[in-house]
Amino acid sequence: MWEKILFYVSMCVLTFSFLSKKISYTETSKFSFYLKFFLYYFLCSLLAFVIWPLFLFRPRNVKNSRLAASILKHITKLYDLKWELRGADILSKDRGAVIVSNHQSSLDILGMFNIWEVADKLTAVAKREVMYVFPFGFAAYLAGLIYIDRNNPKRAREQLNMTTDVMVKEKTKIWLFPEGTRNKDYRSLLPFKKGAFHMAVAAQVPIIPVVFSPYYFINNKQGIFNKGHVIIQCLEPISTKGLGPEDIDGLVTRVRDAMSTVYKELTKEVITNLPSDYPHTTVG
Repeated sequence: MWEKILFYVSMCVLTFSFLSKKISYTETSKFSFYLKFFLYYFLCSLLAFVIWPLFLFRPRNVKNSRLAASILKHITKLYDLKWELRGADILSKDRGAVIVSNHQSSLDILGMFNIWEVADKLTAVAKREVMYVFPFGFAAYLAGLIYIDRNNPKRAREQLNMTTDVMVKEKTKIWLFPEGTRNKDYRSLLPFKKGAFHMAVAAQVPIIPVVFSPYYFINNKQGIFNKGHVIIQCLEPISTKGLGPEDIDGLVTRVRDAMSTVYKELTKEVITNLPSDYPHTTVG
C-alpha cells in the first residue's frame, strides 16, 4: 500500500517539475497555475492522512504542529519560492503572544511552515469549516489548531478568550489573520477585525505583528504562478499590559498602521529588484 502511495506521489512531483520547466516566467498558463495549487493541496492532504495517527499519542499538542511543519516546508522547493525571515529573534523568544499577520493566499500557510521551528510553540486559529475537510482538518485539530465559528461572533470571541491558559501557562504563540479573509489587492491591507486584539488584552500578552511582502508572482485571472521571493518581517512586540476593552480600537489602529507602513516598504523593495520583463501583479 505505502509503496503505491509513494509511487503516485513521485509521479506527480516529477510531472509537475517537468511541466514547470517548460513554462518560463514570461509566459502564463491556467493549467500550470491550477496544477501548482493542486499539488500543494494534494501533498498537504497526503501528509495529513499519513501522520494523523501519530498525533493520537499526544493529541492537541502543539509539538505535533511543529513536526508536520518540519516536513511540509520542503514543498517550497517545488515552487522555487524563497521565504526570507527578518526579526527571527522576536519570533523565537520563549513567551506567550498573539501573532497577527496579513493574509494573501493559502500559500501563507506554506510560509508559516518555513518559520514554524523558529517560533517553536506555535498554533493558529482557523474557521470551523476547515475542521471538516478530511484528512487535513482532523490532523490539524489533533495538532492543536484552534477552530472558531465566524458565523457567531460572540461565540468566536468566547472561544478565543479561552486560549489564555495556553498562552500564559504554556508560553504558546497563537497566529491569527485579522483581515479575516484573503486579500487579493496587493496594494494595501484590509480593515482588521478585533478578535485577536481582544484575546491579547484578555491574556495580557504582547502582540507580535508579522508582515508578508506582496505575492507579486501570483495572479488567478491571468494564470500567473511564478517563482518568487517573500520577505516575512517581524515587528517589535506591542505590549497589552494594563490595557482593557476600552483600549481595543486604539490598539487595532496602532498595529494596523505599523503593519501598513512596513508592507509598503517591503512592496517597494521586492518590486524594485525584479527583472524588467517580470510580469508582476498587484492583484492576486
